[in-house]
Amino acid sequence: MSFTNWCQIMAGFAVIPGLTGFYSFHSFLFPYYLRTKKSLHLLLLSVVVAGIATLAGMLLLTLQFNTTYLENDGISGVIAIAIPVAFIALVNGAAGFVIRGFEAWFHDIKLKAELNHKNYQMELALIKSQIDPHFLFNTINNIDILIEKDSIKASAYLNKLSDIMRFMLYETKTNSILLTKELAYIEKYIALQKVRTSNVNAINCIIQGDPGSKMIAPMLFIPFIENAFKHTNLTIDGAVKIIFVIGKKMVMFECENLIEQTPQPEEQSGGLGKELMERRLALLYPAKHHLLTTFGDHHYRVKLTVEA
Repeated sequence: MSFTNWCQIMAGFAVIPGLTGFYSFHSFLFPYYLRTKKSLHLLLLSVVVAGIATLAGMLLLTLQFNTTYLENDGISGVIAIAIPVAFIALVNGAAGFVIRGFEAWFHDIKLKAELNHKNYQMELALIKSQIDPHFLFNTINNIDILIEKDSIKASAYLNKLSDIMRFMLYETKTNSILLTKELAYIEKYIALQKVRTSNVNAINCIIQGDPGSKMIAPMLFIPFIENAFKHTNLTIDGAVKIIFVIGKKMVMFECENLIEQTPQPEEQSGGLGKELMERRLALLYPAKHHLLTTFGDHHYRVKLTVEA
């Protein structure tokens, strides 16, 4: 048998049926099954595709060798050739089906990742836009008054406000930042809140542990802190208490504020709402965080632990 004849036999026996089966399953049957979810229809169509692939292969063999299997070997000869040809078509079809399934799976993973990233960016943008406008107004107003009394101190506070706005505009564009930067931002925010009161005992902030090179999602804690200042009276001692405990593999954050009346259902849950913050945490730290909020004895408490 010459090499040319061998190639002709392989084309009819394996190549044509294999390609027919592969691309039929890959391009048509898998999308059809994905739309309909009908297994019986898929099985019937698989038999049809195998039959068409077998006929195509046998027709090619017949045309190439100018003979028919019915004339030479009868029905038994046709069956002897058709069964392995159909098997080759089905095996290649199954391979095409599986490959298309993996392609769809990877596409879904990529799409979900893109959607999650877009959701994250939208939620982060929402957080950035939710900084209390009253805080900005009061801070600027207090700085304006302070300019006449102590221009040096007023300038320092104005620089802190500038740093806060710069942080919100530029530092939060990445998915994570150094914990040291986040803490510096929070300290400046607290310093500006202190401008609102003459009570030096109203606000307590404690940071325990070394942040080192730990990374954290930007503006992860500030919604809770902002909310604490929004729902308290800074003329009272211990109105706001903030604690950070930094461990080797985790960061524990506690925020407690004194409130003089029971909060409404939608209040005291964060400027963004507790539900939105929980969604953001689930997106950023799936199975790697724990959030607990409690209210009692006129104190609202938030405890958040994240792995970092």
